[in-house]
Amino acid sequence: MKVRNFSIIAHIDHGKSTLADRLLHATSAVDERTGRAQMLDSMDLERERGITIKSSAVTVMHEYRGETYELNFIDTPGHVDFTYEVSRALTACEGAILVVDSTQGVQAQTVANAYLAIENNLELIPVINKIDLPAADPDGVSMEIEHVLGLPAEDAIYVSAKTGQGIPELLDAICEKLPDPAPSMGDKLRALIFDSHYDDYRGVVVFVRVFDGSISVGDKIRMMGTGRTFTVTELGRYTPFAQKLKTLGQSEVGYMVAAIKTLGDVRVGDTVTLEYDPAPEPMPGYKEPKQMVFCDFYPSSGDDEGGKRSDFESLREAVERLHLNDASFTFEVQHSEALGFGFRCGFLGLLHMDIVQERLEREGGVAIVQTAPTVSYIVDLNDGSTLEIQNPADLPDMSRVKAIREPIVKIEIICPVENIGDLMRLADSRRGSFRGQRFVSETRQILDYQLPLAEIIYDFYDKLKSITRGYGTMDYEITGYEVENLVKVEILINGEPVDALSIICHRSGAEGRSRAILAKLRKQIDRHQFEIPLQAAIGGKIIARETIKALRKNVTAKCYGGDITRKRKLLEKQKEGKKRMKNIGSVNIPQEAFMAVLEQEG
Repeated sequence: MKVRNFSIIAHIDHGKSTLADRLLHATSAVDERTGRAQMLDSMDLERERGITIKSSAVTVMHEYRGETYELNFIDTPGHVDFTYEVSRALTACEGAILVVDSTQGVQAQTVANAYLAIENNLELIPVINKIDLPAADPDGVSMEIEHVLGLPAEDAIYVSAKTGQGIPELLDAICEKLPDPAPSMGDKLRALIFDSHYDDYRGVVVFVRVFDGSISVGDKIRMMGTGRTFTVTELGRYTPFAQKLKTLGQSEVGYMVAAIKTLGDVRVGDTVTLEYDPAPEPMPGYKEPKQMVFCDFYPSSGDDEGGKRSDFESLREAVERLHLNDASFTFEVQHSEALGFGFRCGFLGLLHMDIVQERLEREGGVAIVQTAPTVSYIVDLNDGSTLEIQNPADLPDMSRVKAIREPIVKIEIICPVENIGDLMRLADSRRGSFRGQRFVSETRQILDYQLPLAEIIYDFYDKLKSITRGYGTMDYEITGYEVENLVKVEILINGEPVDALSIICHRSGAEGRSRAILAKLRKQIDRHQFEIPLQAAIGGKIIARETIKALRKNVTAKCYGGDITRKRKLLEKQKEGKKRMKNIGSVNIPQEAFMAVLEQEG
């Protein structure tokens, strides 16, 4: 039996999951009764948002020219924040189907994912999807693919994942054009772990691609990275329903259960080999992803210390479980005076952060307080040493700081021609520098800019979508760190600095940004019995202030007449009481106040 291992890659919302559903139907893996829309999107979150978050590996059979082919395919995410999922999937494959929407054409992630596949030396089959729509222009889009990516326009296959048109031709092309798996480098087992998740009853379920040798139920295996040994109790593959097997052979993809109870025993990218007949060296694995965005997660608990500790342990367990399923975010223990113990987490982007928080709350059953996201900075000190920080609170005293360097990204925006002027103004307002302009077609162009990462992680993508009415797309990659005139802005509430609200920003925008944050905080924090000053400071200099007025009781209501000195005496007494209350009073800060730092004006 011949084997074909391939991934389905595309920009977000170009029809990958629908195409995967259609391939399952066309190969009789599912029927009308057992099938459903977005078959491979198993999470409720994926189905609600209509996006793919996790890659899904499936095995189906197809007859071509009298031979049976085993097709192992992986449906991958399309958003830029989940590129790490895509890169892991591509490592387990020899080919890829590049899906492009015939109504939208080549988009930013189409280009990025295509280059990712080319770097991995994969054979690409361009597929033009949604040809049944009235606005479809498959010929124009295939010429775009040739112009931007260099793939011949005549090689593109026109399909409609919705109606099934062109699906048989695509299946035949997969069997004909995609290469056979690379021959085995030896007979000793080497299987690459490309994904895993935790099951309450079976322990850690590991997804592997066997490159050399074979693995059978009952084999004693060793993880070459961690050195731990286990006995295989179950092997199988998804078709898309779990199907148990006795053996996984060379070039096959499947899952493995080996009573692995400790989450730290499995690492994505590790190599599995046999304990008594080990391979001489492990597989290359994966390049570690570079986290772009950082924020703190704290348990949203009651006031009692015992409750806080148990909530923190619940959060720790939820974070460790999710890390097993999504290895692209990092976490370390963090302590805040205002919020207690929590975790400092690193993410690949803002959507990734949002998805991780929602998965922790749903799958881990924990309520979370989240601080505003930041990026990492490199601080050059006067003594010649350097320091990398992800939290403004970690910035050393400015008298010791020689310079602060911030991450710079190269951003590629694909947009309609009529929106170029507005997008240039947006990029210029975010300290962007123009690098070039390229044509995709008569109606669309590519803009190349360099921007500080801190300027795009908040609302840049939302504004881009708004300006282009949803037709603009972007892709970015970090290029290095550059020295800028950056300052740390501390937010003081009732005279006390709150670390979780501190920000690092460019000096030119510090005052405007501070005023916007304080205005939002004034609306979010409830009024107390005493007046609360809100201040923003750079070092010892106050640059902005707002005041939350005190709740005032009318103490003179019972004075129905008489001398004015009686009223004055009561007001003076109230004034003294408020002053004393302010000295000992504490201010309750709600979760919404921490998120107010997120929103930028402009």
